[in-house]
Amino acid sequence: MVNPMSMAPGGCRIPRPGDTAGGCSFDGAMITLAPIADAAHLVHGPISCCGNSWDGRGSRSSGPAVYRHGFTTDLREQDLVLGGEGRLARAIVEVAARYHPAAIFVYATCVTAMTGDDLEPVCAAAARSTGIPVICVPAAGFVGTKNAGNKMAGQVLLDHVIGTAEPERRTRLDVALVGEYNIAGELWQVTPLLDRLGLRVLSCVTGDARYATIAATHRARATMVVCSRALLGLAKGLEERYGIPWFEGSFYGVRATGDSLRGFARLLADRDPDLPARTEALIAEQEALVDLALAPYRARLAGRRAVLYTGGVKSWSMVSALQDIGVTVVASGGTKSTPADIDRITGLLGDPNQVITEGQPARLLELIDETGADILIAGGRNQYTAVKARLPFVDVNQERQVAFAGYEGVVELARHVDLALSNPAWAAVRRPAPWDRVPCPTTPAAPEPAPIATATAPVGAG
Repeated sequence: MVNPMSMAPGGCRIPRPGDTAGGCSFDGAMITLAPIADAAHLVHGPISCCGNSWDGRGSRSSGPAVYRHGFTTDLREQDLVLGGEGRLARAIVEVAARYHPAAIFVYATCVTAMTGDDLEPVCAAAARSTGIPVICVPAAGFVGTKNAGNKMAGQVLLDHVIGTAEPERRTRLDVALVGEYNIAGELWQVTPLLDRLGLRVLSCVTGDARYATIAATHRARATMVVCSRALLGLAKGLEERYGIPWFEGSFYGVRATGDSLRGFARLLADRDPDLPARTEALIAEQEALVDLALAPYRARLAGRRAVLYTGGVKSWSMVSALQDIGVTVVASGGTKSTPADIDRITGLLGDPNQVITEGQPARLLELIDETGADILIAGGRNQYTAVKARLPFVDVNQERQVAFAGYEGVVELARHVDLALSNPAWAAVRRPAPWDRVPCPTTPAAPEPAPIATATAPVGAG
């Protein structure tokens, strides 16, 4: 179990030496804000900082593609000695002139933080000269973990973006989704359900977002925190500053999706008294349809055992989703989860010893052997561990290209788990090789060579 005393007051665990090996604060801030599709994201530092963090999350856009460009000031040795502020100012002006983004986010890195470049005055001056918002993100990598960077990015939005613009129109059921990054298009599997209830997603932080919609988030009537750890502080800030109620939820799995829809109905019932009834009718309809779609998968997956190693909200929401499709989860990761997340895992699994606190490949392989797991469900970095163990694998991390959210997504999850388990390659690779299975015939020993006769001349001959 994770020691709750090791958690910082804001919900994140206190950083320890070596924590940034799984992603630094800069990386966390970058992947949180990069899905804002019409904004440019400029990394102030060496080109490797931009290259290593670019496209770290498979977020999709329904329109602008400025966010797909990797901008960097590409600092060199001379800039480190003389300062890179002038280079940054010129880069901002060039990006604004060539790409016309709605805003520019400028990210500090370890190098520029140590050399003392003062980004905020440069950004303020560039905003005045270009006429577009230029926002400084002071999340240098050495500050802490990836989750710390997520929180810092949320605070930047709360302090410098949200509340700076008004929506073109407002409705009584405007909602905000916080921590939804539209990975592989998952947002688009959820919005049709909300549309049917009459809910309008005023702002999504930050999947498929536009800068203007982020700026108008303060006009939402209710907020759902999709990622319970990373941007919890943002939801609390919206409540404190603008009185917007919020709840935590997930769209992974049948039960979790229904509970999330009910969460909106509960918070907005005073604005629309018929909303709870509509919500229950929609849930009943969708669950009936998804039960029919899942029936063949549940029959084939019954009794299958899985080890789930992921973090944050997925550590418990994916447990629920896998149980919904008939898979028994024998262990789930808890290294990047809050105490509340771990309590949810324990409630779903029934045993606190099933929470994984060490995710090294050797430990995962031991756990798989101990539990007799049939499949490993984790992030892409663990795929090689599964392949080496000749074990089926399904990727549920942020780099994936398959959407698993909502009722449609849980059927897709079942399909991918079934495909992985039924792949005939696993039976083939587990069989002994032909040269190990069939004993090699014994080669008979070669006969002793006959002695070579030597002709000897008779004595006295010649």
